[in-house]
Amino acid sequence: MFISDYHCFTFVLLLYSESVRHFAVPLLVMWDVFIQPTQDTKNPVIYGVFSVSGSVFKGSAVCVYSMADIRQVFNGPYAHKEGPNYQWVAYTGKIPYPRPGTCPGGTFTPNMKSTKDYPDEVINFMRNHPTMYHAVYPIHKRPLVVRNNVDYEFTTITVDQVAAADGSYEVLFLGTDRGTVQKVIVLPRDDLQTEELVLEEVEVFRVPTPITTMKISSKRQQLYVGSVLGVTHLALHRCDVYGEACADCCLARDPYCAWDGKSCTRYSASQKRRSRRQDVKYGNPIRQCRGYNSNANKNTLEMVQYGVEGSTTFLECQARSPHVSLKWHLQRENSDRKKEIRSEGRTVKTEQGLLLRSLQSSDSGVYQCTSTEKNFKHTLVKLQLVVLSSRTVNSVLVETGNPALPPLQSSAWTPSAGQYKDLLTILSQPEMGLINQYCQDYWQLGEGSPGDPILAISKARGLKELKEQKKPRNRRHHNDEDKHEDDKDEHTNLAET
Repeated sequence: MFISDYHCFTFVLLLYSESVRHFAVPLLVMWDVFIQPTQDTKNPVIYGVFSVSGSVFKGSAVCVYSMADIRQVFNGPYAHKEGPNYQWVAYTGKIPYPRPGTCPGGTFTPNMKSTKDYPDEVINFMRNHPTMYHAVYPIHKRPLVVRNNVDYEFTTITVDQVAAADGSYEVLFLGTDRGTVQKVIVLPRDDLQTEELVLEEVEVFRVPTPITTMKISSKRQQLYVGSVLGVTHLALHRCDVYGEACADCCLARDPYCAWDGKSCTRYSASQKRRSRRQDVKYGNPIRQCRGYNSNANKNTLEMVQYGVEGSTTFLECQARSPHVSLKWHLQRENSDRKKEIRSEGRTVKTEQGLLLRSLQSSDSGVYQCTSTEKNFKHTLVKLQLVVLSSRTVNSVLVETGNPALPPLQSSAWTPSAGQYKDLLTILSQPEMGLINQYCQDYWQLGEGSPGDPILAISKARGLKELKEQKKPRNRRHHNDEDKHEDDKDEHTNLAET
């Protein structure tokens, strides 16, 4: 501390809370700091990321401090050990000149070019009083964002000031040690408390790695993210992921996005107020989307999905907001009653949808996935499940010249509901989207049909012939007729050459 130009170094204690109730152990590591300018250029606000230094317990917090509060503590009393127990008390004695902690060459020390010019009295004082007595508490005396008992830690932070229809908001981008970025907004409530909302979490790198730095480009509307693996960039806003309904756009409460009358797009103050809908603070779609809500459920398409008795099928329903609660209901044929579906027996509810194992004919009916948020209900998925009997499917396969389905055999290993959820988590990774796109392209080329198995079966004979034409030829397995056709093809090619 007393080497070269650091003779005047002083310390101030930054606390993350007025109470220890937020964490079981103290947060000892400060990972990152972001300075947000304000209208008063001399008093910006400072965001700090804290975490626990240990492998047993993981926790993180984001606190925001006022530069005015920090400056006030530095201008206050120094900490001093006094008495037989060496208790810390405020120093009330004489403070030498120049005041310890003052930088040389400033207003109060114009003739001092370096801390080496300081009197010995100042240096000795600093050795005995390196810390200020008072601590700096965050604004509102509590953390802004808290993560407790999670399997990750915050490592870096950057903040963007966003103008919305109902005011200006600060959006926090928080990098983690597992390679993800959380987009968070903290909203004020009427009871002087705050409400934290995670707008989205994006997996940046395929290999989990701590994010070390982040920078915002306001011009390009991009977030640049760096780690030891490299640098990449993300869009600050993805309004299209919030769905095609006014209610979904409003419930997202993303200050970047607003409903423009037709879709959820980037908010612009120049938009016509008559069609613009946005409510970041309250997210009330009933008030904001009046006239649009009636069309929300009408736009829900009723799809048809097939399954075979004894097999497993998955009904997909992805929540568009991390704050909604999803419910599934089943309306069987010739019945007006809708029954809520719960995770039990052959049924497993996941974040991605509904898994039905060992299908039975009684599982046929209309399935409806409904989301509820802020007392607003919205139908996300409505589909009719048709369970085909194994005998019917086998009859159609035999008629079209295809091998019948093998009889279902009981497996020695039966996966549990938890193992099914783990499998679905794997299938929801970004790489699976590429596989799904490949399958969609494959089906569109005529190799199969995911939506209507009966139609696929009826086309099986023609597709089989198409496959035979596309098959690479192996001369060792050709019969005489194939060989004659190959020789004819070769003769034709030579003639053309």
